[in-house]
Amino acid sequence: MSGSYDDSVGVEVSSDSFWEVGNYKRTVKRIDDGHRLCNDLMNCIHERARIEKVYAQQLTEWAKRWKQLVEKGPQYGTVERAWCAFMSEAEKVSELHLEVKGSLMNEDFEKIKNWQKEAFHKQMMGGFKETKEAEDGFRKAQKPWAKKLKEVEAAKKAYHAACKEEKLAISRETNSKADPALNPEQLKKLQDKVERSKQDVLKTKEKYEKSLKELDNATPQYMENMEQVFEQCQQFEEKRLRFFREVLLEVQKHLDLSNVASYKNIYRELEQNIKTADAVEDLRWFRANQGPGMSMNWPQFEEWSADLNRTLSRREKKKASDGVTLTGINQTGDQVSQPNKHSSLSVQSNTVQSVQSSYNPFEDEEDTGSTVSEKEDNKIKNVSSYEKNQSYPTDWSDDESNNPFSSTDANGDTNPFDEDTPPAMEVRVRALYDYEGQEQDELSFKAGDELTKIENEDEQGWCKGRLDNGQVGLYPANYVEPIQ
Repeated sequence: MSGSYDDSVGVEVSSDSFWEVGNYKRTVKRIDDGHRLCNDLMNCIHERARIEKVYAQQLTEWAKRWKQLVEKGPQYGTVERAWCAFMSEAEKVSELHLEVKGSLMNEDFEKIKNWQKEAFHKQMMGGFKETKEAEDGFRKAQKPWAKKLKEVEAAKKAYHAACKEEKLAISRETNSKADPALNPEQLKKLQDKVERSKQDVLKTKEKYEKSLKELDNATPQYMENMEQVFEQCQQFEEKRLRFFREVLLEVQKHLDLSNVASYKNIYRELEQNIKTADAVEDLRWFRANQGPGMSMNWPQFEEWSADLNRTLSRREKKKASDGVTLTGINQTGDQVSQPNKHSSLSVQSNTVQSVQSSYNPFEDEEDTGSTVSEKEDNKIKNVSSYEKNQSYPTDWSDDESNNPFSSTDANGDTNPFDEDTPPAMEVRVRALYDYEGQEQDELSFKAGDELTKIENEDEQGWCKGRLDNGQVGLYPANYVEPIQ
């Protein structure tokens, strides 16, 4: 038999046992799988870190948006502060999730990457040094035993062939005895063939038993050598498994915010802020500042004055009509104002003129000689009549930033709490990103769409614009760029 050995030729694998020739390759493949699993774990952590970052950004945007809406909305008092506490909670939790993202990438991800680099060494010809060492070790340990196994299989095959030939020779001899036409010489040949086949059976059987005995004698050494190489692979895999367990525990600690003291404090503080909401206190404040508890300049008897009886000239009327401050107006209806949020509202004379049943003492009339005192009396009567059907804050000033009557939206869709911004030149702009309007007064557009900016950016970073279809609304200023 040839002295060379090639485990890819010869014995067929008859079972799935590790001891079968070539079945050690699964153990060798596990080393390559370990390197791939490091990559998989790094990708897994990287995706989770990206999720943490996106979630933190969404929390921040949500908190900013709703903080503005609540502060500008009709809610007031302690309930407003409790509501805003949720936005503060979101901002703090956002910071914690950004810290989680940083820990995952800067600590866990980098730790796996460095361990993988130290544990697996790439070769010039491809593959890893650890894989080749395991492959060579198993091949060297299995080669002598596999060679004897091939000899056993060859002896077994020869013995079975001799047995088959013997059986066939005996069958022919038996059949020839029953044939009277067969001469004695032919019968003698058949008997000799039977004798030779029996001798072949004995020889092949002896050789088969001898090779099998040699294989049995070589098996203990074969098992010992294979065990040594396998144990080396086990130790290498044990290091990887223990490392993975260590990394996963660290990832768990970074993700588990329930054990972070600052995280617990966030919700302890949130609970306290909510519990401080006092309906009785808010109702008491509203009564004192927006209800019957407000002071009132009730009409009193006034002496006649020559100065008040003087008739105004048209020039004086025009100068006086630039602005008028109304005081002592009693609030009615459902209009709600917040403390320190809408302390004064200003009204221009042309605005007052637009309200039905209201009266401007300075508007042009026929030259009938009406006196200022008579017009003042009419003004008080008309404003009182207006209160029955309309609601407005009680404190009036020349500041028109919070005037609910300055809105030109007949349906009341505009927010009376939004601050007016100075008019701006119309400018054509192009959208940089897609934006989906979240409210009725916001525009929606796709990246690349063109629209017209009609008002400059306000303090919250919003601009007012008009789409080509004529729709007017708000949009984030940083979502567009001017068209050159």
